[in-house]
Amino acid sequence: MKKYNWGMIGTGWIAHEMADALNSVNGEIYAVADVNEAALQAFSKEKNIQRTFSNPDDLLKDPDVDIVYIATPHNFHYDYIIKALQADKHVFAEKAITVNSQQLNNVKQLADKKGLIVTEGLTLLHMPLYKKVKQIVNSGKLGEINLVQVNFGSLKDYDVKNRFFNKNLAGGALLDIGGYATAFARSFLKTQPVNVLTTVKYFETGVDEQSGIILKNLDDQLAVMALSMRAKQPKRGVISGTKGYIEIANYPRATKAAITYTEDAHTETHETITAGDESLALQYEVQDMQRYIEQCHDDGEFALSVDIMDILTNVRNQWGMKYPFDRVDR
Repeated sequence: MKKYNWGMIGTGWIAHEMADALNSVNGEIYAVADVNEAALQAFSKEKNIQRTFSNPDDLLKDPDVDIVYIATPHNFHYDYIIKALQADKHVFAEKAITVNSQQLNNVKQLADKKGLIVTEGLTLLHMPLYKKVKQIVNSGKLGEINLVQVNFGSLKDYDVKNRFFNKNLAGGALLDIGGYATAFARSFLKTQPVNVLTTVKYFETGVDEQSGIILKNLDDQLAVMALSMRAKQPKRGVISGTKGYIEIANYPRATKAAITYTEDAHTETHETITAGDESLALQYEVQDMQRYIEQCHDDGEFALSVDIMDILTNVRNQWGMKYPFDRVDR
């Protein structure tokens, strides 16, 4: 496999984890950019990155950068993705990849035109366990899948200035943790939902603090999701069929699934499957991204991101919650 030069934009906590993954997989990182000079220098020294840019636009202009990794707040993703694609770079962006469907459609059109790979940093799409889970679901051993239940509840410290609660930075549970829940739900629905029901509780800054979301597709499959940033919940997903169900704990980086077979509705048999290593979650992302570039297609991952963003945008539109930078053309 070709050696790829990654250029990182952003030096927050997830960028630290990704830098470790990149160093583990590739042995080095080509460059990093951050507008905070002190953070930039500390990060580059810690992660042994030789090339630094205090202006991310300068990193994007570097002809030796092959892949741009974006770990800024959500509201900056779109502009950097577009600039990276215009500069003929592949892009790996943290979730939420954009803040609405129109932005992502614009990204898709440009990426398709340029023949470039764009991938969203949703770990569960890269964990080895899900290949086994999908094989079981597709085998029919669980019967017809009728219901998916999934939740994500974190307890963020009360701080109105934190980005999680900052409307100017696209804060709120939906774009921060909702992508994981929606990715899980959509992965096990045959088709894209056509009916979306939702209700929301707002935080005092105007972002969504918690919500309930119900999805239904034309196959009459349902998905039920619960999200919260001020109520801790186990990260749990359940895929239920007419012959059994699969429970997956810590589903964003899952390595184990518990299967209960209930074909006759009176007796139960149990099975546990395992795969992968939670500590390697971001290494799996790096490896998949580089494989996508090698094979010139992404195994349908971007199409899944489009479906996820369409759902998230539908939900937010129903709430009537807009960010200050929302625009009709973007």
